[in-house]
Amino acid sequence: MLSQLNPPQREAAKYLDGPLLVLAGAGSGKTRVITHKIAWLIRECGYKPGGIAAITFTNKAAREMQERAEKLLAGKDSKGLIVTTFHSMGLRILREETASIGLKPRFSILDSTDAQQIISEILKTTDRQLIRQAATQVSLWKNEMLTPALALQAAVNEHEHVWAKLYDRYDATLKAYQAVDFDDLIRLPVSLFMEHAEILDKWQNRLRHLLVDEYQDTNAAQYQLLKLLAGPRASFTAVGDDDQSIYGWRGASADNLRVLKDDFPQLHVIKLEQNYRSTVRILKAANSLITHNPKLFEKRLWSDLGLGNAIQVVTAKDDVQEAETIIMRMLAHKMQHRTRFRDYAILYRGNHQARVFEQALRNEKIPYKLSGGQSFFDKAEIKDITSYLRLVANADDDPAFIRAVTTPKRGIGASTLETLGAVAADLHVSLFGAAFSSAAAERLNPRQLEPLREFCDFINRISFRAEREPAGQVLDDLMQAVGYEAWLYDNEEPRAAESRWNNVLDFFTWLKKRGDEDEKNLLELTQMVALITLLDERDDQEADLLRLSTLHAAKGLEYDHVFLAGVEEGLLPHREAAEEGRLEEERRLMYVGITRARKSLTVTYCDRRKRAGEWVGCEPSRFISEMGEDIRLPGKPDSAESRQQGSDSLAALKAMFTAG
Repeated sequence: MLSQLNPPQREAAKYLDGPLLVLAGAGSGKTRVITHKIAWLIRECGYKPGGIAAITFTNKAAREMQERAEKLLAGKDSKGLIVTTFHSMGLRILREETASIGLKPRFSILDSTDAQQIISEILKTTDRQLIRQAATQVSLWKNEMLTPALALQAAVNEHEHVWAKLYDRYDATLKAYQAVDFDDLIRLPVSLFMEHAEILDKWQNRLRHLLVDEYQDTNAAQYQLLKLLAGPRASFTAVGDDDQSIYGWRGASADNLRVLKDDFPQLHVIKLEQNYRSTVRILKAANSLITHNPKLFEKRLWSDLGLGNAIQVVTAKDDVQEAETIIMRMLAHKMQHRTRFRDYAILYRGNHQARVFEQALRNEKIPYKLSGGQSFFDKAEIKDITSYLRLVANADDDPAFIRAVTTPKRGIGASTLETLGAVAADLHVSLFGAAFSSAAAERLNPRQLEPLREFCDFINRISFRAEREPAGQVLDDLMQAVGYEAWLYDNEEPRAAESRWNNVLDFFTWLKKRGDEDEKNLLELTQMVALITLLDERDDQEADLLRLSTLHAAKGLEYDHVFLAGVEEGLLPHREAAEEGRLEEERRLMYVGITRARKSLTVTYCDRRKRAGEWVGCEPSRFISEMGEDIRLPGKPDSAESRQQGSDSLAALKAMFTAG
């Protein structure tokens, strides 16, 4: 079964003598190791599938891992095998242990937009930057396992003091709503295990071996969850790469690798250094760059995929010329090598760099997919509308209720919803159901209760019609009654309001068309929308689209040909990161960018860029010189190789036109 693995991979798959850390360099086959280890545990060691949990960070990675494990276990029952994300694992624990944490079985999970709406209510502001800052600080405290009281104690200035008080109010609101946010899915299980030894014992005995992917991306709370679940038996396999730890800004800690050695002295370390993705030259540049960071574990990637093309470094006058140069080079390469658009990626440090590339790609009619950007269904206005549709389809959907009842504002404030949340918790019903209870009538004054029941009656009327009447008519009447368009124009700048309302109209046009063509009513269309948002990410991988992506969003992906843009001082490394002493993480980010490339890598930088409307001179990033000497710098071509490449290109083009 393990014959396809190289010796270190095979050792990692078979090792069961205690805690194991697999240091898996970029492209070294870590998923292969994890899936083969799962199969080995079940087929050769007699483990029950339900006693194994493989934990990763994204639904996409979990899906891929599950599919590959099931393929290896063909003919052997894999029912009960847990392949999931950290947050889904936390949710699984919370769902089973609701009684011990004071939550009703059907508690709600708030997404980041729902959470920011609550913070906006508490702060009594619509300043999005301020709301995001507050949400980020609360998230970091939760990931560090700090309660509101501990956050207040730890506050070192007036700013943090204010955020800690906000955290306290936010936490109380969530409890009242019988809701949890994304960070609670890790924090609450950790607290539960620390306070209830018998529950921890039950889960430790249930899970006989843990496999953790992308271990370097774990934060303090996730490490605590792993440590508690592993228990004294410490039967786990952590797979990660300290050179790809790039999420420090959201609480991930590369120190978790160091802590692992301290907490588990018997830790065994296996290094995977053979890279199955990139050519020798690409790996040589990556190795050269990363040696400038201090190392906890020494490792050096190698490949037997051949020397490969020299890494090109290209300079441009400004960002517009940079975009045009990259697109022209890509098109020429595509024509010569008869490749597909999906073989190419343009990567950059910040989302703001995407605009000029999008413009250039649209000019050339090149199909592309933007990663790290916003999906249509993630836009606030679309989520606002779908909250109404979700509530019409299921009145017990508490997050949808909270969003719909407060957007637009209709005289129902935070204190009304907190009281309603407390009633719902006492009666073990949804917020919608609680609104019609006698307890709500006793605890809310008529001025609070009347708009609440009016809203619920309205939803009931729409819900009744949704199953019986054409979707288009019900949608139009719903929007007319809600007054969403007027609310947008009252709360946004005219241009922003127009843009957002046009998105809503596009959404409605699409829904009505689907309703007519597929003969679906509004409830069936709502279920279809939910499914599309889940499958969105899966379908895009197959389409022939060039990928535009931030470096953070590109992690875990690979492309034949990569253009790494804007490699300048102040951009990569980012100016703020360099000033705040986070240069090592920026270098790891560059390393991630380099190691996305299989066959060719082109690095670009500009002579000048506009900042705040003024032209500013740019310097090439220090990371370019740190990539070593085997790179093609601007104006310094290897003449013999250059001439050969030129004649090869000409021959390829001639052959193509002759064939045509």
